[in-house]
Amino acid sequence: MGTPEFAVASLDKLVTAGCKIVAVITAPDKPGGRGMQLQQSAVKKYAVEHNLTVLQPEKLKAPEFIAALSALKADIQIVVAFRMLPEIVWNMPPMGTINVHGSLLPQYRGAAPINWAVINGEKETGVTTFKLQHEIDTGDILLQEKFPIGENDTAGMVHDKMKETGAEVLLRTIKELADGSLKAIPQAQHGHLKHAPKIFTETGKIDFAKPAAEVHNLIRGLSPFPGAYTQLEGKTLKVFGSEIAETNLAEGAGKYFTDHKNILQFGCGQGSINILELQLEGKKRMPVTDFLRGYRFA
Repeated sequence: MGTPEFAVASLDKLVTAGCKIVAVITAPDKPGGRGMQLQQSAVKKYAVEHNLTVLQPEKLKAPEFIAALSALKADIQIVVAFRMLPEIVWNMPPMGTINVHGSLLPQYRGAAPINWAVINGEKETGVTTFKLQHEIDTGDILLQEKFPIGENDTAGMVHDKMKETGAEVLLRTIKELADGSLKAIPQAQHGHLKHAPKIFTETGKIDFAKPAAEVHNLIRGLSPFPGAYTQLEGKTLKVFGSEIAETNLAEGAGKYFTDHKNILQFGCGQGSINILELQLEGKKRMPVTDFLRGYRFA
């Protein structure tokens, strides 16, 4: 059960390993792109290419979907980047339903664990496989694997590392569950838990009163999508790449400095950041040097 590109890596790992995939459940086709043609999810495209049975329920409690799912007689269900499942679905197979989550649970439960780990400046993250139960992302842990987050890694870079690591951890989980060697461990419920709620437009608004390190983390935590943003001469400026400046050239938080060639710098509460990649409202995304070559400041 999955929808985006992130889930394809796990599905491919299972197929390549010779696991018998009795069906793939993914989101219904949706209109999109130029001409609003119906678009298939990344998972459906893979499933069709590999002649796998595909189910695309509008509603997960629909009687016809429950009947079709039950008829498959699956031993186990795997969920990777899908939607919340009702109990009638996750409790159906005898070996339960396994979720691949992009954090080291119990930290960063929620919809956007990769983004929030980067936004919060974490030095490491990882993947957790766990058994689904009532409360979201609270089920018993099966396996975990850590990996570092570099100080300039974007959410996109972490995502790409995560999907490969997640696929490997999932396959290990399935093998160890099948041979009976894996014991589930309840999640720790003590200590300070950091959450990973859905990303909204307001999340991406840059507050230059904050230290440069926090601004830099926000920018890389929302790159390549949806992008952190600010205003430049009355227009929305999305920022996809930045670095903490070695020399402060901007005069105060929110003020900018440019040499009109290579540098576009914004002052922060502490320090400054240099913009490396951006997109001005109505324009294409581009490196800062290209932008400065064509933009005329008021």
